Formats: sequence, C-alpha cells, structure tokens
Amino acid sequence: MPATLPPCSILILAGGRGMRMGGRDKGLVPWRGEPLVAHVLRAVRGLSDDVVISCNRNLEAYAAYADQLVSDAEADYPGPLAGVIAGLKVARHDWVVMLACDAPLVDQALVEDLLALACEHDSAAMVRQGGYWQPMFSVVPRRVLPLLEQAWGRGERSLQKALLVGPVQGLECAEGDLRLGNFNSPEWLGG
Repeated sequence: MPATLPPCSILILAGGRGMRMGGRDKGLVPWRGEPLVAHVLRAVRGLSDDVVISCNRNLEAYAAYADQLVSDAEADYPGPLAGVIAGLKVARHDWVVMLACDAPLVDQALVEDLLALACEHDSAAMVRQGGYWQPMFSVVPRRVLPLLEQAWGRGERSLQKALLVGPVQGLECAEGDLRLGNFNSPEWLGG
C-alpha cells in the first residue's frame, strides 16, 4: 500500500438473501475453484489488518476469510445499509472500504484510488459508472456512522441514499470496467 494512504478497515458485505442466485449464499458460491469472497479478499488483504465480513448465515465458513464477523441487528435481511452500520460499529480504522462479496474481479488499484480520493477530500468516495453511483464500491470515514444510524431510524433502507446525504466524491470508471462486475446470477459464473 502506498505510504501516503492511511490504514483502513475492509468491510465485505455478504449478508443478503442471494435471491438471484436461487437463495444461495453468494459469497460462498464457487468460481474458478474458490468461493467468490476468497477472490475479493485476495484483492484487498494486503491493504488492511482488519477485514470485517457482514454475513447473516454460514458464519463458520466466512470466519476463514475475516478478522471479524458481524450480522445485521434486525432479522429478515434488511439490506446492505444494515450490514454497513454493523460493520462500522466494529471497524478498527478511521477509513472503511466497502465491497460486495460477489465482485471477484475487484483489484487493489481500484481500492487504493477510492481511498486516496476519500482522503484527499476528507469525505466518502464512491465509484460512478455510466452516470450511476455504485455504493458497493465505496470508502467512508467511520465518523459517518451516526448519520447512517439516523437515516436508518428515519426509515431509510437504501445504502446509496443514506451515503449521498453527506459529501461524496465520485471515482469515474468506464462502463465496461470488468472490476465492477457483480456475479448476481448463476449465468455470470460461467467465465
């Protein structure tokens, strides 16, 4: 990691129902001989001594890939915002990189660019692709936790909307950037 970047925690979000995967736990679905989460971890492990995985099932399996595990405070899979709140509560560093468990092509360079952008502006940074925000590729200062908890208390469930309440820097990525591919359905696993 470049010396100019501060320590960060990595929060991998793996707490969903996996409905588009037929109810399978997406992070544990095998691809190229390993679970999807293993690919994500390999890309970012060198950036942090604090990898947190937010998961709501299969905790024993995920424990092999994390320094800490968290689960949503509420049952019935309330969405990624709940996982982010749980993860920020235990993160050990002031900056937290947030990634989806089903994006196995993410690389360290993308994460470093996001972290550098966030630090330069002392605010959250999120990938923008084709004019759209991609909240599953973000870096946030841990100090946003109270703002996210307040949004949750007001009934907000969208991670993107909750993050965009404060200042957010956009890291523009090309529409065809393969690093941002989410393996949301079984068809994606063919490659």
